[in-house]
Amino acid sequence: MLTLYTQSAGETERLGEVIGGLLQPGDVVALNGDLGAGKTCLARGVARGLGVRDRVTSPTFTLINEYNGMIPLYHMDMYRLGSPEELEDLGYEEYFFGPGATLLEWAGQVEQYLPRRRLDIFITKLPDDEEKRKFELVPHGERFEQMVKELTRRVRAGN
Repeated sequence: MLTLYTQSAGETERLGEVIGGLLQPGDVVALNGDLGAGKTCLARGVARGLGVRDRVTSPTFTLINEYNGMIPLYHMDMYRLGSPEELEDLGYEEYFFGPGATLLEWAGQVEQYLPRRRLDIFITKLPDDEEKRKFELVPHGERFEQMVKELTRRVRAGN
């Protein structure tokens, strides 16, 4: 597990940008955190790291936004699902195991459908400052363990 802190929305987006630069086709990143924790802010950075030029918005009402970058980014929001089984109606396997990377907000809502190999990110707003965030990155599988090691190296190097 890797724990990181950001001091502003800009730092949160920069962290997402570094994560996005490490993503490969078939990667799944599961985001968890309360309303306003910074999931969409992080997603904007991930998209930028993948070379997405479009404006990134929360897919709360559309459930899935697709963006073109170096690889496709499938940005999903599970908050409004009536039940986890509704994920099946969305054809989730085509996203999880397709040619792009999948980023799921409110991933805990569909935990039983998440692939075993993934990166979980837990975001917490810190009580002493509205802008500060704590990120706990939990890798599942060798691919994501290596990704977290590379992320640690890049963050320490100031990249």
